[in-house]
Amino acid sequence: MAIQQHTLDTPYMVGPVHCYTTEVNDELILFDTGPPTTAAKQYIRENIDLGRLKYIFITHCHIDHYGLAHWLEQESDAQLFIPYRDGLKILSHEERLQDMYDLLQRLGFSGKFLEGLHQSLSTGVFPTFPKKFKIIEDDLPDHLGISYLACPGHSQSDIVFYSDEWAVTGDVLLKGVFQSPLLDADQETGERFKNYEAYCSTIIKLSSLRDRLICPGHRKKVDSVDQTILFYVSKMLDRTSQLKKFDRGENVAQITRKIFGDNTKETFLLYLKASEVLFMQDFLKYPELLENALKDTGLFDQVASLYEKAVSTPSYISH
Repeated sequence: MAIQQHTLDTPYMVGPVHCYTTEVNDELILFDTGPPTTAAKQYIRENIDLGRLKYIFITHCHIDHYGLAHWLEQESDAQLFIPYRDGLKILSHEERLQDMYDLLQRLGFSGKFLEGLHQSLSTGVFPTFPKKFKIIEDDLPDHLGISYLACPGHSQSDIVFYSDEWAVTGDVLLKGVFQSPLLDADQETGERFKNYEAYCSTIIKLSSLRDRLICPGHRKKVDSVDQTILFYVSKMLDRTSQLKKFDRGENVAQITRKIFGDNTKETFLLYLKASEVLFMQDFLKYPELLENALKDTGLFDQVASLYEKAVSTPSYISH
């Protein structure tokens, strides 16, 4: 079951994004769609036979990965499959955003900041949502021989699709990239989605992909699952050690501003950084979750010194 990489430019800070195609029993399958840009539409028209396209599988509903889903449901007869939690987000979009604003307010962000973030999110972050979709966890066609792993952490929705030979990993495994773990509201509870806990579980799942060709969402390739996990964990542990220089018991908003400034024109960037700060604080509260996951996969010894430095926490970090 061969797989082909398609590279599409994006107007976002992440740079180019990859989509993938494969065929099973003469049925053409597309993984992710790319961004909702004119250039991306042109590329897909010229390089993917939309008349034959049968299935579209989405790794997670961020704009660079599913931005053309609505367009493709108009241009083809393909069946669209998205993760369960992304289905909840689409069906309750405004409620989810309000839940997220409420979370940020409880973390200390002002009404002015939230207004700026709302304006930022209203200008191109969300594409037109698809009208017809199926849920991967409920409806993935068995006859294709394609399996999936739910691997949340970067978002609450991340899905990895895999066969015996390859794995399409979206933003879960990225070479040399620290993918921000995004603060989000869990639409099943209305509370904060615990992405740190989810990521620790995901590490164990990712170790099962070691013998497969990794097809990432960004950068050309990933040579080693272990080295990619270790890069991410090492970067997080190092940043946690740096965080402790700034954290004197303030709320997340105060810490984020102390480290990154108070540029209200960059509200979306500050939201990303606040997500990262919160992820690291969760680690400091429950470091054993990460330690156990890394020990289960045989990787802990390679980051043990960074781990010990990060968890030697001053008294002002609350446990």
